[in-house]
Amino acid sequence: MDFRHTMRGRRALTAVAITTGLVLTVAGCGGGDDGGSDKKASSSSPAKSDGGGDKEESQAPSGQQTLATAKDGDITVTITSAEREQGGFVTVSGQVTNGGSGSWLGAEWQSDETELASNGGSLSGASLVDQEGKKKYLVLRDTSGRCLCTKFARVRPGDSASWYAQFPAPPENTTKVTFQVGAMPPADIELSEGE
Repeated sequence: MDFRHTMRGRRALTAVAITTGLVLTVAGCGGGDDGGSDKKASSSSPAKSDGGGDKEESQAPSGQQTLATAKDGDITVTITSAEREQGGFVTVSGQVTNGGSGSWLGAEWQSDETELASNGGSLSGASLVDQEGKKKYLVLRDTSGRCLCTKFARVRPGDSASWYAQFPAPPENTTKVTFQVGAMPPADIELSEGE
């Protein structure tokens, strides 16, 4: 009985993780005209970069607000969204731009945790820090040890890739957190409420 209940729980968590990913992907693909409306332009999950070499990808899409930017060498991280979601988690998303002359894989951003070792070049090593509450939040993961974050393919010189990472939500009264990944300088961001 215990094995069957464990498998049922794992399947349920995997289904939730997959459903969340699909919902976030669909939300990121939503098009339509801007029509000058004040409707919020950012989504909880960015569209994946196809590495097509479009130079416009290196900037946040028009209508999206830049919450923070951090730079380490030739790599620039732009954060365009940090939203509280129903279910008690926060989704942080943005773009990473390779300004160097060689390809970038994100290997230095992976987690040191053995459970997350199979995530390769990903945001599995990212964290949110609630300075006021003195608490650090690590990237969420599914029951198989896969982070709920972007796993990078090669980002060629001059290209950008969209990314996201999900974290446990800090208390409701916490509105500002610090995003940290790899050797990037810490970036202070303000949390917004999801739709």
